[in-house]
Amino acid sequence: MPAPVTKAQRAAQKRQNPVCIWLTGLPGAGKSTIAQALDAELFRLGRHAAVLDGDALRSGLNRDLGFTPEARAENIRRAAEVARLMVDAGLVVVCAFISPYRAERRFARSLFAPAEFLEVYLDVSSAVCEARDPKGHYAKARRGEITGFTGIDGSYEPPQAPELRLDTAQLALDACVGRILALMAEGEQRAGKH
Repeated sequence: MPAPVTKAQRAAQKRQNPVCIWLTGLPGAGKSTIAQALDAELFRLGRHAAVLDGDALRSGLNRDLGFTPEARAENIRRAAEVARLMVDAGLVVVCAFISPYRAERRFARSLFAPAEFLEVYLDVSSAVCEARDPKGHYAKARRGEITGFTGIDGSYEPPQAPELRLDTAQLALDACVGRILALMAEGEQRAGKH
């Protein structure tokens, strides 16, 4: 039986360092928008990447989960495990999840080697996010139609030491993508690869 293909071999074949870029922040902070723009730029650069988005996972893999703290923790556990498998396959994985609790994000980080996990905190006020309200969830939460909504009556624990902090109220989309790409390049230089 042949030896299994290793993560290092898969990365070498793709000529890239596999990494999980974990975007976290309040609803409306810009996680999905940045994830899609970053994915498009990575594709343009010839990188092999994939996006894991909270809404997309909740319509498939995690559709059996609600929004209790326990269900949210399970949602992030499953997402992190999928991201780990994708990094093991040599991919750049862009994860867009509110992931409101530090413990969930610590768990996600624990699945990866230190250089393989980059936490990017979209640090923008709840007032700005509520003004954007792209899905109308803040309005529903204000009317009492949604309970436990992060940013209204559900808590969010900001990262204490993210690898990158982006204020999406001040930075343009292309600037956010550029800073994430620069962070990735720094990690690659430290690793002495590519």
